Amino acid sequence: MNDLYQAVTERIIAALETGTPPWLCPWREGMALPANLATGKPYRGINVLMLACEAMERGFADSRWLTLRQANALGGRIKRGERGAAVVFFKWRELDEDAPEEDDAPKRVVPLLRAYTVFNASQVEFLPERFNLGQQPQWQPVAEAETLLRESGALIRHGGSRACYLPGEDLIQLPPPGWFPEAEGYYATALHELAHWTGHPRRLDRPLGRRHGIDAYAYEELVAEMGAAFLCAHCGIPGHLEHASYIEQWLAALRHDKRLIFVAAGAAQKAADFVLGTAHAAPSPEAEALAA
Repeated sequence: MNDLYQAVTERIIAALETGTPPWLCPWREGMALPANLATGKPYRGINVLMLACEAMERGFADSRWLTLRQANALGGRIKRGERGAAVVFFKWRELDEDAPEEDDAPKRVVPLLRAYTVFNASQVEFLPERFNLGQQPQWQPVAEAETLLRESGALIRHGGSRACYLPGEDLIQLPPPGWFPEAEGYYATALHELAHWTGHPRRLDRPLGRRHGIDAYAYEELVAEMGAAFLCAHCGIPGHLEHASYIEQWLAALRHDKRLIFVAAGAAQKAADFVLGTAHAAPSPEAEALAA
């Protein structure tokens, strides 16, 4: 890929144009978030979306991925004819590396986007038996989502038919749970508003202003949609699109700015991390490298 930013953005645009945002699938079928099979570590930020696109387009039922080197080290072998999927990372490069050392001169570094290839576990044969997919996770979606809401400490008020986060009052307004046809619908909506709640100045202090060629509210909705999708996937709740009316704005902004989805995905990962109590974890490199 000569232009990784453009290539990734085009994948997201293609998925959005079908009316199926990549951050919703395949988790509406109950799959776990993508993770590395060898290390057990989950993929983060933009890589979650990229691997979601791959799983959705190619029908993978396994959420685990690994590199060719990892597969070989485990005694596995990539099946003949299989092609991999790209994931990305940032490599920091110091500018003027050949310039003479000056004690008082600050070092200038820039993030360079790099890609490597991973394969879905279903594309690998001869893996040790302990890596067999076996029984799928036993989801307790309602209990898990209720725990997240309760432990967040967010102030939640029920009433009416409107769901929103009121930043001035630092309050989440939700319809009563019985207003929703299914409990999962209530919690998916609540987690969406909880993603908004993380942006308050006393938490992540996510600025609400026009940025990256996109209306402020449309950008915040993009962050909240992805953040809520990450949280729903964590709980095993089928996600749904809360604000489909923003899709055209998102598409226009993505076509205008190939870095937008990286920034938004990084902010969404931070929102999910905050709710899950992992704000102390290493920040998503997308957010660190590109946040303005």
